Amino acid sequence: MSFESLNLDPQILRALSSVGYTTPTPIQAKSIPVIMEGHDLMASAQTGTGKTAAFILPALNLLATPHPVKDRGPRILVLTPTRELAAQINEAARKYGTFIKAKTTSIVGGMPYPLQNKLLSQPLDILIATPGRLLDHMERGRINLSRLQMLVLDEADRMLDMGFIPDVKKICAAINTKHQTLLFSATLDGQISKIAKDLLTNPKTIEISHSKEKHENITQNMYFVDNLNHKNKLLEHLLIQPGVKQTIIFTSTKRHADLLADELYNAGHKTGALHGDMTQGARNRTLTKFRHGDISVLVATDVAARGIDVDGITHVINYDLPKFAEDYVHRIGRTGRAKKEGVAISFVAPMDGKALRDIERYTGHKIDAKVMAGFEPKVQSRDQLGEERKSKSRGGKRSFGDKKPFGDKKPYGDKKSFGDRKPFGEKKSFGDRSSSERKSFGDKKPFSDRPSFGDKKSFGDKKPFADKKPFRKDFGVSDAPKRDSEPRTPRSPFEKKATEKRLFGKTSDTKPSFNRADSDKKSFGDKKTFGEKKSFGDRKPSDRKTSDRKPATKRESAPKTFAKKPTTIRTFRASDSKSEPPKRKARV
Repeated sequence: MSFESLNLDPQILRALSSVGYTTPTPIQAKSIPVIMEGHDLMASAQTGTGKTAAFILPALNLLATPHPVKDRGPRILVLTPTRELAAQINEAARKYGTFIKAKTTSIVGGMPYPLQNKLLSQPLDILIATPGRLLDHMERGRINLSRLQMLVLDEADRMLDMGFIPDVKKICAAINTKHQTLLFSATLDGQISKIAKDLLTNPKTIEISHSKEKHENITQNMYFVDNLNHKNKLLEHLLIQPGVKQTIIFTSTKRHADLLADELYNAGHKTGALHGDMTQGARNRTLTKFRHGDISVLVATDVAARGIDVDGITHVINYDLPKFAEDYVHRIGRTGRAKKEGVAISFVAPMDGKALRDIERYTGHKIDAKVMAGFEPKVQSRDQLGEERKSKSRGGKRSFGDKKPFGDKKPYGDKKSFGDRKPFGEKKSFGDRSSSERKSFGDKKPFSDRPSFGDKKSFGDKKPFADKKPFRKDFGVSDAPKRDSEPRTPRSPFEKKATEKRLFGKTSDTKPSFNRADSDKKSFGDKKTFGEKKSFGDRKPSDRKTSDRKPATKRESAPKTFAKKPTTIRTFRASDSKSEPPKRKARV
């Protein structure tokens, strides 16, 4: 079968022949006729079999016919889980729709909003977007879906794992026009079939090759590793082997991807990292360098397990085994594309026993274990692996095989049973103990020997409060030297002022005493009444007290401020070195 037999538009056939495609893949040969008939479709195929062209080609064929309504809204909407997959679909749409002149764009997270607003304000034919960013623009009223004719859900199982299905349902509910819905997924089991019933209407089902079938053109091997150091040395040895050209290394976390990329770069490899924390521009630049050969080793997380379509990837290395078994299929699917040969290598740590069994059970293929000379591990078989993966470590923890087997422990019957212990009645009671064994509690006087309340002294027999000695000596009577009894001579006007203030404004050299006798003090009644005092006006000038202080001399005047006069800062000029002053120009 050829593409000419699929009744595609001549301009599409022209674009296919220009890139060298003449024969459709099985998923393309079965999906394209069903889509062109207008049916909803559920399709499942192995990764790397041409699923993108299976829905892009009939979508472009639909665009060959003009729409009756002229508007700027898209006619084809494609939802993808990752930015890399959106970029791949956008590139395929432009490549196959070169002669149709279809206007395509992608709206994904990590891109600036002003640029996306400008793209959405222009007329569009195909819009590729991630669900979260598309829903954000729809809530702001920037996307018009009144002309939508086809909705494509690509990698629906991945969108389910990433939690995008609620957003997808909101987007589908906002589409009011009659449209065709296509769903492509690696599997059609469980939740995917339930989602398809809610979003699709009487869909056709096509299942070309189940993902559990092994990849015949991909050689799958694994190496047991003891710890992180063993794993890194084995990785560096594998990367320098002949035949290793373009390699993708998958790690479990973003932090591990950055650390490993730095280590390999310092070791002399052309390395780059790719994960979800990078901006869209940085991710695009990294993929472009990887495609052009500027980067030979790409360290990535599972965000790149779907969407990287780079020709020439020879090896895929699972530095950490994936959390889900189906992700293993998508990881190794980056190599061996388009019926080319590829190699998939997995590092298995002592705690990865359960993850390994899940992968082999899911794929139905037993991975061959190999040993590299000079890097022999302690773990030699699957039986020595741990039963469960307790943490997302990078290796290095002790496996269950290193522990003592359960049979080496003492049997439970050798332990003393509860009945062999002495009964509670055979224990000594508190009364049977001798007095020597008791503590000194009995040495205390009995309560009866203590004086009763009536034998105590009455309140009247106590000494009066006045006869008691004072609790402390009178203020100022102590023979200890007073702090300010002899004030030292001030050394500055500021200290003199502080001394005068401390002596209550007086300039006397001795501090006033507070321990005067009571006879020297005047009682309140001996003081003159206010009426007997002379008024201010009745006083004679001679009666007024004049200040005994001497007039302040110039030296004893108020302290001067120490602020200096501002000086002009003069910069050095070449003219300053000359002795002659600069000449003034004569006025005209």
